[in-house]
Amino acid sequence: MSGIDRKKIVSLLTLIAFMGDLQAPVFAKSWFHPFSLSEKKQTFNVPKKYDTPLLQGSVDTTDSAASISWRHFFSDPDLVFLIETALANNQEFNIAIQDIEIAANEVKERQAAYLPKVGLGFGGSYIRPSENTPEGVLDTITERHFFRYPDFNLNLGPSLSWEVDVWKKLRNAKEAARLHMVAQYEVRNFLISRLVTEIARNYYELMALDTSLKILDANISIQEAAFLKMQALKKYAKANQLGVNRFEAQLLKTKSQRFETSQRIVEKENFLKFLTGIYDEAPIKRHSDQFMTIPVHELQTGVPAQLLQNRADIRQAEAAIKAAKLNLKSVKAELYPNVTITAGAGYSGFDPQLLFRTPQSLFYNAIGNVMTPLINRKAIIARIQIADAYQTQTVLTYEQTLLKAYTDVLNQVSNIRNMQQAFDTKKREVVILEDSIGTANMLFKYAKATYIEVLLVQEEKLNAERELVEVKMNLVGSKVNLYRALGGGWR
Repeated sequence: MSGIDRKKIVSLLTLIAFMGDLQAPVFAKSWFHPFSLSEKKQTFNVPKKYDTPLLQGSVDTTDSAASISWRHFFSDPDLVFLIETALANNQEFNIAIQDIEIAANEVKERQAAYLPKVGLGFGGSYIRPSENTPEGVLDTITERHFFRYPDFNLNLGPSLSWEVDVWKKLRNAKEAARLHMVAQYEVRNFLISRLVTEIARNYYELMALDTSLKILDANISIQEAAFLKMQALKKYAKANQLGVNRFEAQLLKTKSQRFETSQRIVEKENFLKFLTGIYDEAPIKRHSDQFMTIPVHELQTGVPAQLLQNRADIRQAEAAIKAAKLNLKSVKAELYPNVTITAGAGYSGFDPQLLFRTPQSLFYNAIGNVMTPLINRKAIIARIQIADAYQTQTVLTYEQTLLKAYTDVLNQVSNIRNMQQAFDTKKREVVILEDSIGTANMLFKYAKATYIEVLLVQEEKLNAERELVEVKMNLVGSKVNLYRALGGGWR
């Protein structure tokens, strides 16, 4: 390598280094930003404390029940088994896992974008110029003295191209992709929370239906005995056909309700099998006789600020904000001068015998470019404004998600309190109606009450028992819903 070539290379590298050391403030003039951006900031738009009274026996604490693992929150081993099976087989959950895998590979792609691109190339070319051109005359002279076909050329060697990320355009894009992956991971957590609580609620609804079926069977036995009694009274002329028909109609109505409840049990079992991803003829294992005694303890709500750490949908929205802001910075950098470096080295010769002769067949080059967009600035500005609008949209989504989470907690806390009072009241109603049935039968025996009064008491008692089961289901379900509203279920 001659001294002149060395000076040229040193000068070129010095220029490239100077371009690489340029900082954004040097070029960040109004010409590069001919508009203003809103870049909305997110706010914590909920109170610092929940405006709800404490239930009797609860303790005011800053701890949240959301920190409890679902394996400890649900003590029923059959329910725990169903949840474990669902997390292994549920299709929607497995689709979310693949979304995370896609996002992780996008991060790798963006990371590789700001690294130098080096490749090894081997190529050949043949160009036959006209004899009436300088190149053609030179070819004729070369052919007469030394070699045939000098227009043929072979190249072998590595090449490098590198976009110098002066304005962090590529690095911000990579970080935005990483935060998008984080958001997808939070989507996975949100799906886990939803799946866990949905299985729990449907499992308890299945137990409630079993309990309702048991109540219907007990009432069918009572009504069948009453119907036979009315037939006997009619036989001895102590009752008429109208009374017999009314008792029979009530019995048939209760049997019809039993068929409807049996169908709902089948549907609920199949839905649980769908959620868990299993399909077999075996029934869902459960202990429905324990449903009415399931304890419903008060959950600690903590403070609204803990929703930021526990609610997966809020964490997803927060990651989306950060990704949108970085993406906006990356797109804005497209208006700045773009610095690229290309270089290559290797062997070149117009005859295979000359290809690897050193140093005659060695070649090298290095090129540095600074490009500033001029004609297509409107397209870039449009992309910047789109990114800015999307960033504002993610902030609004975050605030909406936070407000919805806060409202969910308030609703479920109130629901637990009201359902507990409704359950206690309905339980007293059932006890009174049970006593009323015995009294009505005794009065009817001594002709002190009509058969209509006996029918009404029996129907009221049946309805009250079924309503008691429904209130219990709402009470248990409100506990599950509050656990989910606080952000629990994904740990």
